[in-house]
Amino acid sequence: MPLRLMLDTHVLLWMLTDPARLSAKVRDAVTERSTELLVSSASAWEIATKQRLGKLPQADVLTRAFRQHLTRLAVESIPISDEHSLLAGSMEWQHRDPFDRMIAAQCMTESLPLATADEAFKTLVGIEVIW
Repeated sequence: MPLRLMLDTHVLLWMLTDPARLSAKVRDAVTERSTELLVSSASAWEIATKQRLGKLPQADVLTRAFRQHLTRLAVESIPISDEHSLLAGSMEWQHRDPFDRMIAAQCMTESLPLATADEAFKTLVGIEVIW
């Protein structure tokens, strides 16, 4: 059965701008044709928010053509459901970042491993981190 892999927002950005920053394990997974690459709709929200706040100043190019970039990378977006939202808001996890909480909830609900370099996810029971 092919791997279904959720990409954290920074992994998606690195795939687009600086693939050398990906770990060898993640690079192998995302280049494997049979891997189903997924990204949370929360990542689009996170990128647009950080671009607006000046934390990702050149992301306007990405936000204007977000769907085309996903298509080019063969990445599917996972919409946010009520189930995802309820879990993200109620899970016992000290990490307060709303984008990360949503990505974690989607991984838990959909039984998806997460490609991330973010150490915060390693403290959360119920998430398989690939890095």
